[in-house]
Amino acid sequence: MWSDKLKLNKQLVRSITDAGYLTPKEIQSKSLSRIIGGQDMIGVGPEGCGKTTTYILGVLMRLKYGVEEAPRALILVPDKDRVIAVTEQFELLNKNKTIRVVSLYATPGIETQMDALADGADIVVATPDRARSIYLKLGLNLNKIIMFIVDDAETIVKQGLQLPVNELANSISKCQHLIFTEVLHSKLEQMIQPFMSMPAIIEVEETGEAKAEIFEQVLYHVNNFRTKLNLLNLLLQDEEIFTKTVVFVNTRLTAEKIQANLHQRMKGKSAILNPLFFESKGFEHIEDFKEQEEIRVLIIANELQGSVDLTRIPFIIHLEIPDEKEIFIERIVKRSALDETFAITFATDIELATVKKIEHAIGHKLAVAELPEDLIVSKEDKNEDKKKAVPKTPVETRGEAFHEKKDSNKKDYNFSAGTKAKMTKKKKHG
Repeated sequence: MWSDKLKLNKQLVRSITDAGYLTPKEIQSKSLSRIIGGQDMIGVGPEGCGKTTTYILGVLMRLKYGVEEAPRALILVPDKDRVIAVTEQFELLNKNKTIRVVSLYATPGIETQMDALADGADIVVATPDRARSIYLKLGLNLNKIIMFIVDDAETIVKQGLQLPVNELANSISKCQHLIFTEVLHSKLEQMIQPFMSMPAIIEVEETGEAKAEIFEQVLYHVNNFRTKLNLLNLLLQDEEIFTKTVVFVNTRLTAEKIQANLHQRMKGKSAILNPLFFESKGFEHIEDFKEQEEIRVLIIANELQGSVDLTRIPFIIHLEIPDEKEIFIERIVKRSALDETFAITFATDIELATVKKIEHAIGHKLAVAELPEDLIVSKEDKNEDKKKAVPKTPVETRGEAFHEKKDSNKKDYNFSAGTKAKMTKKKKHG
């Protein structure tokens, strides 16, 4: 029970049980006492594991009543929909009407939200850019903040909102910092390092039940798109293994770019499904690719509508992961016991959150492959924003936020060695 395990007050226990939450989830059992105790914390877990409810209960336990002239909790979320959802969850669980919640997000007029803050707020739920904008207009008082919370932090990083997060955090003299995310990666660590002090890291891994048999597969974690291209070229050099390969990217324009950047000896052996440019080598149907023995690689854009028949294709490579996880899952599910396709996925830090969603949905973790020793790892992409929100800090100065990877997440799948030998036993496309 909530009161026995987590020492919640009777009012909160009543409201949370009325809302249908009868027992604490794993992340709540592991982290609520730390939150109530005022410790900095990073909560890592998949969608639906209870992260939002966790910090809402923590905020309501710490604030208790609302009498201050300025907000005491600032919660940053990625977009308007999340602001509304979190505000509604507060309204569901908060039975203490002296505690006032104000929502801040982009609207045609900013004055109404500034007036709401002036009328009094104990908890502010906001998007980082709108909170920063109102703060700079002197409409958001941060002098009384005791809890600074960033939810869906991996999405905030993906949106490039690190700068307003850091400016707001640095404008608060001293408070508790809580970060909730589906995945903890280097870009996120870079954002939070300046304002987090020796945080506890609470990680839960709740995958769903396996719903279907899927292809054997591995995941390559790389730093940027250019390294993806280098890795693709390196793998495809082995013509004995990669006899027929489908490469998925997000757009037809990217497909054209990929083909243009293949090694010279591969360009004549590759094609695009429904190419964007008339002069590009391509096919209208995947069956034409299967029948052409001299063409080894077919590049397909995720933006093309409809499913693709991948039977008799030995390898599929997701160079880019589609935004809709259902599209990815459909491609990796075995249709029959005879299917021997091997699936390979390339993912940058930003894409790891989507990988986690896929793992949760299929009930399987993707084995992480070691990067080949002869892979050329490129520096940041040229189009990467040169103005970083936070300068890089040497590894040796990092605190507990930069922890050793769990054994289950370490790179222990060397595709280029034992797996390669295993792949030679696969039937070549004929």
